[in-house]
Amino acid sequence: MAKVLMKGNEAIAESAIRAGCRHYFGYPITPQTELAAYMAKRMPKIGGVFLQAESEIAAINMVYGVAATGRRVMTSSSSPGISLKQEGISYIAGSDLPALIVNVQRGGPGLGGIQPSQSDYFQATKGGGHGDYHLIVLAPCSVQEMADMTALAFDLADKYRVPSMLLADGTIGQMMEPVELPEPQEPVFEEKDWAVTGTKCQRPHHIVNSLYLVPEELEKKNFERFETYRRIEENEVRYEAFRMDDAEYCVVAFGIAARVAKNAIVAARNEGIKVGLIRPITLWPFPKKALADAARQCKAFLSVELSMGQMIEDVKLAIDCKRPVALCNRAGGMIPSPDEVLAGIRALREV
Repeated sequence: MAKVLMKGNEAIAESAIRAGCRHYFGYPITPQTELAAYMAKRMPKIGGVFLQAESEIAAINMVYGVAATGRRVMTSSSSPGISLKQEGISYIAGSDLPALIVNVQRGGPGLGGIQPSQSDYFQATKGGGHGDYHLIVLAPCSVQEMADMTALAFDLADKYRVPSMLLADGTIGQMMEPVELPEPQEPVFEEKDWAVTGTKCQRPHHIVNSLYLVPEELEKKNFERFETYRRIEENEVRYEAFRMDDAEYCVVAFGIAARVAKNAIVAARNEGIKVGLIRPITLWPFPKKALADAARQCKAFLSVELSMGQMIEDVKLAIDCKRPVALCNRAGGMIPSPDEVLAGIRALREV
């Protein structure tokens, strides 16, 4: 299949359409606006629905409604907009519905700036809304992965009836790279045994709901939901290992930070430093076992992040604090350079 040159945001949109998504609800915000603009052009031509809602809160509740019918539906935004969607995301998770939420991150807190960031890690992986729940969180590091993981996110959401999030950063959303798009998939609207589609007086009512006034019932539902999460952790962990076979030091990074880290690792190897990379592809479920295994051979770890240090906490937990973990970071929209990461790798030898 021929490759085409696309922006990351546009690759997400086209891949979603090819994965059978015919419903998009959103609101423009930099640096993801190209995604919404692409959907505005394409959806009417294929019989889909594009709606620019009056707010992010309205958009996520429209997603909630379509998700309840079993159709593939998505929304996208950037950091402050995702914050506004958190109540609706919690309702979707609490109703056990599949949907795709895309967050192309910008700097924060508050309105912050429009430059790339990874400071929404906690919000995405720890449940940004209220209550006990998880999202399946995928972190692409190229335009090709933006396309591939969009289709994967829909598939995983449908498989487990859990909302998925594509957590990208502004750099990946805005950069242009050659991308091979998946084959178009016509939407298949098979009847799902939980979807709210009208009974036609031929079956019992299906009820989609996140309200349980009897505490024993809510507790039971939460335990059942976390059994699903346990199965996801067993079966859906994804990560990339780079130069880890003989590594004495391990860098952990995702998204654009992982691409920078690879350049630094090659330079460090040229200096004789045996260092490798573990790149989490699923931020939740986090690749805990891969890091625990790495801790048996590595002397120290370096977490490279576009934040004040959030993923580093999961790295420490994964290795049970058995090895030192240092942080190489930039924040507020800044990206660490390969030289800065290389300096962090060199410093590991002194830890």
